[in-house]
Amino acid sequence: MRGLHLTLLSRDEHLDRPFTGVHITDLPDPGRYLSGGELVLTGLMWRRDPADSRRFVEALAGAGVAALGAGRALLGDVPDDLLEACGEFDVPLLDVPTEVSFRTLAGLVEARLAGETTADPRGALGRHRRIVAAVAEGASLDELFDLTAAELGVTAAVVSAAGSVIAGRLAGDLPARLSREYLTATRLPHVVRAPEGPFTIFGVDRSHRASGWALVCGADLLEDAGTGFELAACVALERSRAEEGRRVERRLAGQLVALACSADADSAEVAARLRTCGIGAAQPYAVVTATAGRPGATDGPDPAVLGGQVIEELLDRRVVAAAGADAAVALVPLDAAEDPDDDRLLGEPGNEPEGETVKKIESIGFEPATRARVRGNVQMQGRSQLQRTVQALLDRLGRRVATLQEALPRTRVSVGVSAALTGPGALRGGVEEAGHARRLAEARGGGVVTSDEIYTHALLLATVPNDVRRSFAERILGPLYAYDRRHRSELVRTLGTFLDCAGSWNVCAERMHVHVNTVRYRIGRVEELTGRDLSTMADRVDLFLALRAG
Repeated sequence: MRGLHLTLLSRDEHLDRPFTGVHITDLPDPGRYLSGGELVLTGLMWRRDPADSRRFVEALAGAGVAALGAGRALLGDVPDDLLEACGEFDVPLLDVPTEVSFRTLAGLVEARLAGETTADPRGALGRHRRIVAAVAEGASLDELFDLTAAELGVTAAVVSAAGSVIAGRLAGDLPARLSREYLTATRLPHVVRAPEGPFTIFGVDRSHRASGWALVCGADLLEDAGTGFELAACVALERSRAEEGRRVERRLAGQLVALACSADADSAEVAARLRTCGIGAAQPYAVVTATAGRPGATDGPDPAVLGGQVIEELLDRRVVAAAGADAAVALVPLDAAEDPDDDRLLGEPGNEPEGETVKKIESIGFEPATRARVRGNVQMQGRSQLQRTVQALLDRLGRRVATLQEALPRTRVSVGVSAALTGPGALRGGVEEAGHARRLAEARGGGVVTSDEIYTHALLLATVPNDVRRSFAERILGPLYAYDRRHRSELVRTLGTFLDCAGSWNVCAERMHVHVNTVRYRIGRVEELTGRDLSTMADRVDLFLALRAG
């Protein structure tokens, strides 16, 4: 604070230590009168000999004070024994010049702590009015935050549940970290102690967190939460304005899907409505369907509505999702879906070794069948821009859905994605494809499933009731599980590896790091216990499906 001429006598890292108030004392042991966090000011009247300094500072440290300010009026300087004691107990020490009155200093600091509402209530009220007027006049969120920083000294930003910055400035991976804090916080507002400094997170409105926005203020505002709540209300107002336009777009998208799926759909009308939704006749697109909610819940948001809101946030509101009877449906123009940040995952020559690329792809969160397809795409040469764009869309959805499900374990997000489509005639089939893929994702407990996966045995298993699948797996594999439990063996694991290796003894032995004769012995025991012959295709299929159904 200019004009006070205070000097910090302890280490520089104490400069950012906050304090909650000012306490003036010359008692030799003031601990009982302190609640913690104070800046203590003393004229050193209690000091008779050097040992007194240690006792005094020890009492302050025990009370949890923030700092000590020592005046020179009595002794002419700050004694070395006091400086040593403050160093021992890690109490910041300030040198207060003789010309500075403790009462003046306390009054100025208390006014600063109370904020400008106390120091100049009319000025602070004027600043708040200017902020509210700017919002009422249609200022953007970025303009609002620039004004807030200038008028109130509070920096702010808005992040989505998907980890994207909606407004404001946040660098690096900070938006993703703060988004996760928002998703996992037990209550809001919530303070985050990050290396970049403290942040206070406020919920913007009453949206479900899976599709919500979070206001992030660059300070600890728990003691002055009013500022954060006011800003959050302004952000909520801006979001509701944007929602008005998106409601119209959702209605148009819903009408398009209903028309395309009807029995008497007119191709020319479907094409016209596609253009209305921003998709040209020759423009490629994909259909994405989604649900989100708690399995078996009878209350809470509608899974189709919430699924649509989640998809819109996962794709940074570039699309709208129309809620249907059982799911939300979104049409994603593929020339707008590519995420440039994902180029390193697309296997471009020279970016990184193939093995590292595949490891990163396997960590995204897709099911095994999708991983295999993605791995194959990585190894392709000369892929088209469309393939790159489709892959970027799948990568984004896979990562973000996995993050949401990890942060919100009680909320199941299930997403189905169709193949790349072109023209009005493909829309109906794309909606059906994406719907089948989403139902497979629901059967798996959530996640992202692509159209490639629904044309496999996985779709057939997903349509079989759970109790039938369990009974089938237990009837065929029950003797193997029982044998493994009794003998601590690995017959089930060996069987799965053997089938994955297409029945190759040597490849299976290499993958399991055992001798080939060990594999032959174990497979022999599998055949004895199950009564199956692994040299026949029919028995191999039965055992393979039993492993997948269990």
